[in-house]
Amino acid sequence: MRKNAVRPTDIKLHQKSRALEISFDDGSHFRYPCEYLRVYSPSAEVRGHGPGQEVLQLGKENVNITNIEPVGTYAVCLYFDDGHNTGIYSWDLLHSLGVNQQQLWDQYLERLEKAGYKRNPQPADGV
Repeated sequence: MRKNAVRPTDIKLHQKSRALEISFDDGSHFRYPCEYLRVYSPSAEVRGHGPGQEVLQLGKENVNITNIEPVGTYAVCLYFDDGHNTGIYSWDLLHSLGVNQQQLWDQYLERLEKAGYKRNPQPADGV
C-alpha cells in the first residue's frame, strides 16, 4: 500500500435509499448509489481478466448492499442482494470511484444506451 493512501473515517450504509456513504481522512466525502458500486465492481466477473473484457452490467438499477465485510485494513467486500460478492473494494478504489463518479456514471449510462437498454429504477425509500 502507498504511504499516502487514503483511509476511511466513517462508513454508513443507507439500505432504504440504496446508497453507501464514506468519509475519508483527506476530508473528502462521497455518497455512492449501490447500482454504481455494483456496475463498477472490481471483480473479474465485471472487469474481465484484461483490457477490453469488461462486461456491461444490466438490470442493476435496484440492487442493494446487504453486508459489508472488512478485508484486512485496506479494503471491504460488498455483498449485494443479487448474489454478487466477489469484488474487493480497496480504499483507494473507493476514493477514486468517488472523485470520478460523475464521469464514470455518464460513461455507464452511455454504454447502456448504446446497448439499447433502458434503465427502470424504482424509487428508493429515503435515507
